[in-house]
Amino acid sequence: MDIKPSPVQTDGRRTIGSYWEASLPQPRQDRQLHGNAFFDVAVIGAGFAGLSAALRLAELGISVCVLEAKHVGYGASGRNGGFCCLGGTKLDARQLVKKFGLEEARKFLAFQVAGINLVAQRLDSWGVDASRHSKGEIYLAHRAKDVTGLKSEAEFLRANFGIRTRLLSREQLTEEGYGGPSFHGGLHVPYGFALNPMAYVQALAERVRRAGGKIFGKTPVSAIDRDSDRWRLETKNGFVRAKNVVLASNGYSDETVPPWLHGRTMPVMSSIQVTRSLSEAELAGQGWTSDTMAADTRILLHYFRLLPDKRFLFGTRGGIFENAPSLSAMQKCARADFESMFPAWSNAETDFSWHGHVCIARTLTPFVGEVPGLDGVYAAMGWHGSGVAMASISGEKIAGLITGKLRQTDLPAPLQRPFTRFPLPALRKLYLQGAYWLYGLKDR
Repeated sequence: MDIKPSPVQTDGRRTIGSYWEASLPQPRQDRQLHGNAFFDVAVIGAGFAGLSAALRLAELGISVCVLEAKHVGYGASGRNGGFCCLGGTKLDARQLVKKFGLEEARKFLAFQVAGINLVAQRLDSWGVDASRHSKGEIYLAHRAKDVTGLKSEAEFLRANFGIRTRLLSREQLTEEGYGGPSFHGGLHVPYGFALNPMAYVQALAERVRRAGGKIFGKTPVSAIDRDSDRWRLETKNGFVRAKNVVLASNGYSDETVPPWLHGRTMPVMSSIQVTRSLSEAELAGQGWTSDTMAADTRILLHYFRLLPDKRFLFGTRGGIFENAPSLSAMQKCARADFESMFPAWSNAETDFSWHGHVCIARTLTPFVGEVPGLDGVYAAMGWHGSGVAMASISGEKIAGLITGKLRQTDLPAPLQRPFTRFPLPALRKLYLQGAYWLYGLKDR
């Protein structure tokens, strides 16, 4: 398929302007909810978590609907970098052990691996062509002094979790196709793979439809209120009454739905650029020929990978305000970082550029469980930029909690803690700006 850059459309269908959109045929558009409906479970958000919960519930014969403000793949599930990998938290392995104990940290790691395996199993059993590649992920030291930290991390993971990582010297990086002036060493972790996330989320939505679940597009929920023995979810053209509700809109949540959400998460910006296809000579000139998922050791990290059609995907964290001048500045900064890290490709045009929201919690861990004080309302949110695997398996676990097949205490401890509110929520963007300034200094 010849993939060409396309302008952002405003018809409510192709509104992201991403490479993932252009790589696939026009997906099915779900109808808007009109009138009133009754379901056992109503899910807010048609991303990996919400659709996974809906699929499991529908397979069990439970009536379920998914209410999506835009369309399937509009949020982070269709905008991310396509890294199906370990993650879901901003706490590293040592911090997890310190906070929750070694046993719970091990359970949490096993949960992440199970999420990766779940996505792989789905793609295989459903026959989905999601352009999978990459055996694991590599972390690259952007400063010489960070190599020591990678060595320490490798030993800690081996001694406490039995993970057989692989350390690569600067010379080995060059030999194995990770060439670049900014890389001083690497740590390869043998879990995860890369994929086209839009292909996956659209396939997931289709499985929900086939199982009998209903997906309503262009149906944002404006309020949730208790109505006798059920919850009433208000939308523009009607309402849904349901016994249970699942909050799964992550960084695209309306913080008033329900008010409990207010100030408990922080949507932060992540931007992605994809170049034109690179020639074999250009790849050799830079020395980057590997298709392994990669990220550097910065706090405000860069993440990148070579796509199967030889385009290069380059993503960054940062950016606070979602207006035209700020987005333009964020994209220019990302492009400058790309050219600094991969100077041989400075003339490789950017064909696609887009951004999305990463959902950060004050606890720095996800929350998967029943919302305190709201009987029958559950949340599966807070993936901290690594939600392909974590959101998928967490959605299934939410279905288990709703049906009583799973208890909250059956989940790893890092998932059990409800979100706490950020202090002075109205000022979140201001002190995020201060944090970015501090992280920028630390990353030098």
